[in-house]
Order: sequence, then structure tokens, then C-alpha cells
Amino acid sequence: MEIKESKCSSGYGKPPWIFKGSALYQFHLVKAEIARAIIPKEFRLVEAFGYTLGGFFLANYSESPFGPFDELVAIAGIVWNPPTSHAWAARVYVNSDNACTHGRKEFGLPSQVATFSKTIKAISKRPERKGNDRNVNIHVAEIDGPVTTDLYDIQLESAILKTNPLRWMALGPTIKMSLPSFSGHTEHMPQLLKYSCQIECRVKPTSPARVIGSTDRIESQNVELNESSKKREMGILVMLSKPILALEFNCLKMEVQPPVVVSKGSHHSLEHGLSSCPSQ
Repeated sequence: MEIKESKCSSGYGKPPWIFKGSALYQFHLVKAEIARAIIPKEFRLVEAFGYTLGGFFLANYSESPFGPFDELVAIAGIVWNPPTSHAWAARVYVNSDNACTHGRKEFGLPSQVATFSKTIKAISKRPERKGNDRNVNIHVAEIDGPVTTDLYDIQLESAILKTNPLRWMALGPTIKMSLPSFSGHTEHMPQLLKYSCQIECRVKPTSPARVIGSTDRIESQNVELNESSKKREMGILVMLSKPILALEFNCLKMEVQPPVVVSKGSHHSLEHGLSSCPSQ
């Protein structure tokens, strides 16, 4: 797929845009039929045995062009664009109006404003583990005008390390990586875009988070969903798919350049793909 033109930035400061904080990147096996209902038809899905690699990226940014905010990106799967593969976001949730507008208008992301409510519960100390343990629950609810829709409870188990001079060693090695993605085909950005996030962070494997949500609205054949609701429900199917690996990103610095336009595209193909929502 040939890149045709660059997309110029407007507002939100000059690129590259810098984000700093921490994140959890969790990989899921997503059913290919679910991913195909979200990903534009011109892409070839990277799949094996009926599954593709999706998951979610849950970040807490302490610094950004919009100030501190939280972000949840549900990743539908991986598409092939020679010579590399790229991720496709099914849904993006942020608790910042400016970040939502930036994602929609600059990057063509399916961004939506949401609330992130965090509760922390201490659990009994286990003899085989050092330090104190805690359970962190993050409740995510979508805000659409006057309507608030509860989506997920994301439950993380996190060890609170004892303060010591070698604490930095427990954060994992420092790595640099690039996360290439496609976006667009939305009402705010009908063109197909391509962009990449350059990440530098300390990374280590961690226990997968448990995601609790409901697919009752999808599985009920008596409920007619509008376009926005379809996208929300497809994102739920992605989030509830099977986790296989979770990585904790600490001391995160993410640099994002403006996207480039790959093709003019059409929003019609995406709407067609969402017209029949598969169930798990």
C-alpha cells in the first residue's frame, strides 16, 4: 500500500508530541471473525488457526501535550502491509476532552471520552513474596453526551516494592521500540492514515490483568444497535478475548510524529464491516 501524502498538524503544539508515564501492554488472542468485522476490508489480517494478535494498551500519562490523563486502547488485531505489520485500534478511551479531539482529528482514531475510576485494596502478605501486595481495580465508563455506559473493570495485581537502592533493577531493562499502526476510516477522518509511536521505557513481564465486562447486549438478537454502539460492543469483544502475555512499561517516554495519509479511503467499508457483529 503506497503512501500518498503527509498530513499536516494543527494545534496542540508542534510535533513530535511527547507522552511520559507508565503503561500495561496486554496481548490477546482475538478471533479472526471479530477482527475482520472491525478492520477495513482492504487489509489482510495476520492470523493463524482462526485467531489474530490483539489486546489492549492501558496507560497513565503524567506528562503530555494535554496534561495528565489516562488512556485505554483496545487493539483488534494485526494487519499486513509489506514489508511490516501494523496494529488496528478498535476503540480508544481517554479521560481528556483535548486528547479525544486530538486523537479523532489528527490521527483518525475511534476516540471516546471516558471515566477511569481506580480503587486499591490491600491483600494479605504471601510468605513466598517480598513486600506488600495490593489489588488495583480500574473501572472504565464511556461518556456520550448525557449518557454514561459502564464498560469494564480491569483488575491488576501489583507488588509494592520495598524502598532500597536497587529498586530500579526490578523495573526491568531499558528498551527502545516502535509501534506502527493504521487508523482512519472514521466520520472525523475518512482517509486511511499510518503512524508510529517511538517508545523508550523499562519493560518487564507481569501477570495478565483480568477484564470483566458484559456481552449480553451483543448476544441479544432483540436489541438494535446504532453505529456508535456497534463499535463499543466490538471493542468489548476484543477486551474480553483470551490474554496470553502482559508487559509492564515503566519510565515510559513515547514520541509521536504526525500521521501520513496512505489512501483517501472510504468510511463505507468500515460501516459495512460493522453491520453484522459476531458473538463469541
